[in-house]
Amino acid sequence: MFTRRFFLQSLTLMASGVYISHANGKTQTKIDSGNWYMPDESAPHKRTWMSFIASYDIWEDRQVSEVQRNLAEIARSIAKYEPVSLLVRKQDYATAVKLLNGLDSHPYPIELIEFTMDDLWMRDTGPAFVVNGKGQKSAVNFNFNGWGEDQAYEQDAKVADFVALTAGVKSIQSNLILEGGCFELDGAGTAIMTESCILNDNRNPGKGKVEVENELKTLLGLEKIIWLKGIKGKDITDGHTDFYARFIRPGVVAVSRDMDSSSYDYQITRENIEILKSSSDANGNAFELIVLDTPWDINTQFGTKDFAAGYVGYYVCNGAIIMQKFGDKQADSAARQKLARAFPNHQIEQIAIDGIASGGGSIHCATQQEPLAE
Repeated sequence: MFTRRFFLQSLTLMASGVYISHANGKTQTKIDSGNWYMPDESAPHKRTWMSFIASYDIWEDRQVSEVQRNLAEIARSIAKYEPVSLLVRKQDYATAVKLLNGLDSHPYPIELIEFTMDDLWMRDTGPAFVVNGKGQKSAVNFNFNGWGEDQAYEQDAKVADFVALTAGVKSIQSNLILEGGCFELDGAGTAIMTESCILNDNRNPGKGKVEVENELKTLLGLEKIIWLKGIKGKDITDGHTDFYARFIRPGVVAVSRDMDSSSYDYQITRENIEILKSSSDANGNAFELIVLDTPWDINTQFGTKDFAAGYVGYYVCNGAIIMQKFGDKQADSAARQKLARAFPNHQIEQIAIDGIASGGGSIHCATQQEPLAE
């Protein structure tokens, strides 16, 4: 079994409020710190954000074309259900249009926006969109630093504010350094996070759990955070939460179980299950766990060292679940059936993204939802 990528290795929160800046940094507005919360992924979206890029500086030659095809297929699949805004480098524009089968052939629009990036992981480089009860929307910039300085990120560090500016919303500058894949939340006050990622000196040196929790509760509208241990140094992300556990809805969690006893995640995924079994959400309710076992058979054509073999990396868009398949018919079918039962009002789109998986990522890693303002 192969898991996850390894080769890819001012404004402050005040006690009385959060300072907000426009993405261009020229204006500031002080607002009530208690208003913002991040909706869960299954809440209605305005659109999905993605990045179309597979740089030869980061990816192997055999991976580049396949990664591009995978990104286009993800975008096409999502565009059956909602609009997609896709950042693309100038030199990749024609390739993107070709692989997307044009821009006008989809039920919902796919918009190409020229921008220079380092890599494709919009879940990590993009902002976390938050809303409040007044119908306002902002975007939190969590200061992406290349997963703890493990990969070049000069351009990717600019993605969050650019997306906020393009979306026409203000950008909230966090004091913390983390990525969107570090946390999973239910939109009702509860989040799951990994200590190995967030409470890590390569991101937040000197910051304790209480300080981190206080800021994240303020920014994301949380009441309770459940901490998984995760693992440091085995993959570039230091154990992202979205590889291990995902909220289906409040009280229901999809959790990965690694079936390969030789994998370091074999024990970790079982520990995660036990932690979640003994935990409760912000309302005191125990969790129902839907266990998704990892596949045995994978496509080795594009590399195996960093392959992300797991089913919790699905993406929830308006009316559909975009999930992975690996060519293991039994495991693929079992995961599809479980998610179909968990999301009875959603269509299931199951696609192969072996190029992206060979770099340690998932569909979820490549996408970022922008919610509708309520």
